[in-house]
Amino acid sequence: MSIEHVTAALVVLLLLAFIAEPISRIVRLPYSSVLVITGYVASELAVMSGIDTGIRAENFHDLIFYVFIPLLVFESAYKINKKLLLENIVPIIILAVIGLFLTASLTALGLYYGIAHPVGFPLIAALLAGAILAATDPVAVVARLRKIGVPERLSVLLEGESLFNDATAIVLFGLFISMALSLESDVTTSGVIVEFLKISVGGLATGLVTGLAAGLASKIINNTLMAGVLTLIVAYGSYLLAEELFEVSGVMSTLAAAIVMSVLLKKESSENAVVKIEYLWDVIGHIANAIVFIIMGVTITLAMFEERWLAMLIAIGAVLIARAISTYGSLSLLGLFQKKPVDLRCQTVMVWGGLRGAVALALALSIPVTLDYWWTIQSIAFGVVLFSLFIQAPTIRLLVDKLGIHGYSKK
Repeated sequence: MSIEHVTAALVVLLLLAFIAEPISRIVRLPYSSVLVITGYVASELAVMSGIDTGIRAENFHDLIFYVFIPLLVFESAYKINKKLLLENIVPIIILAVIGLFLTASLTALGLYYGIAHPVGFPLIAALLAGAILAATDPVAVVARLRKIGVPERLSVLLEGESLFNDATAIVLFGLFISMALSLESDVTTSGVIVEFLKISVGGLATGLVTGLAAGLASKIINNTLMAGVLTLIVAYGSYLLAEELFEVSGVMSTLAAAIVMSVLLKKESSENAVVKIEYLWDVIGHIANAIVFIIMGVTITLAMFEERWLAMLIAIGAVLIARAISTYGSLSLLGLFQKKPVDLRCQTVMVWGGLRGAVALALALSIPVTLDYWWTIQSIAFGVVLFSLFIQAPTIRLLVDKLGIHGYSKK
């Protein structure tokens, strides 16, 4: 695409994101749901008019991983409540690591044996789908939960789990993609764990150093505008350093850099400066999320539902069962050793509120088209995300009301 077409496409995407917001309030659907519908309708109208959208499946991998993922991860890590995150770090890490591995494994097994087509949908394809669907994105749900007035701990658990399990899922996805592309047939648990630890720890170390260096630089500069610019540099810089120079996890690097930089900036900067930088990332995060959901709408085809509807239903069932087992199991076991275990009602909301969203979409859209089963995995991911957006998100308030959670405690 020429630079003129790229600019025009960006303008159209932003315009669609702008139009979708008032529509979501009128129809009382989550904003992300309306974005998907808007993207689909706009693409259909474009095709009917003979306009080439310019969106190609083979373009997604680099676009998603090098443009959107660093922004989505940095924004989430930078803005999360660090005090409550630290207080609940144990259950969050348990959910984001052990819970994610359990969810990904159970989902993969459900898909592999449910689809039962080892040639067209081999084990590595099921593992890729499991890694994609294990990433949660409760943005729409958390916003609604806060309006209802549920315990802030519940919101932080959902956000914190999403933040860390997104990073974990992306690392796991990267490992499986490498195996799939290299046609490596021997996928061993020990091999995955060793490689996972290697690139994860390396990424965290890279991000920690980058975040500390950026924090020191912002203190020396002492300029709010430049501090905001520096956060954007760090979001992409920490990612590229890890991926391209050290060959470790760029996601883990960006996550660590965002948390460290956020803590240092809030400690050294004025309250006004902190608010301005957070507002900057509100806008950036909003744009990144919106564009990913619109692109999903643009890439949806009716053929997905006509030819892969059964695989979608199997995936939805597998994800819900795996999510319930991993969440109830992890938190109930952990509760035996905690003074303040997570309430069973909150666990239930976390099970239903563990939506699949922007990160799952980003991963699905980035699968190389050279893999024979790429379209099946993408269709499965789209089906699960649509179920999240149009069934789970709109009904979360009904569940909260039924369980009587809102307002009972803020701890």
